[in-house]
Amino acid sequence: MACRATPSVASVLLVAEERTRTYSLSDPFTVFGQAAGLSGLEFMQKVAVGELPQPPIAETLGFRLSEAEPGHAVFEGQPAEFHYNPIGTAHAGLAATLLDSAMGCALVTTLEPAVRWTTLELKANFTRPITVETGRIRCTGSIIHSSARRRSGRGAGPK
Repeated sequence: MACRATPSVASVLLVAEERTRTYSLSDPFTVFGQAAGLSGLEFMQKVAVGELPQPPIAETLGFRLSEAEPGHAVFEGQPAEFHYNPIGTAHAGLAATLLDSAMGCALVTTLEPAVRWTTLELKANFTRPITVETGRIRCTGSIIHSSARRRSGRGAGPK
């Protein structure tokens, strides 16, 4: 950050250094095709061990699926400057996206091949801010209850 004073004004203008970030992501439709015939658990395990790429949202926000077991998924990430909001903490959307990802992928591990789903509701209470100094964050999703209708895809949408 640099300071610059203007000769006609007594105030100081702060000029921030420009930052750039470049990353790569895989075509999600190609990955979905590669997962054809895999159960949700097999699909999530292949992503966790790197046999299939992480989803684009994980690449965009800089986190990854690190574990997938039946009814269980873990995402990890390192808070960075690009997560920050104007008050100097990671945007709550980072935590909410990790929560949604862990919760959703835990469900996916219980699904048959090609069953689609979506989050209907998400509520969270945050108790402290996430910053770069927080270090690696880890979010675990575990299924408490899942009906057989949803696991098979029956009754999951309009008829």
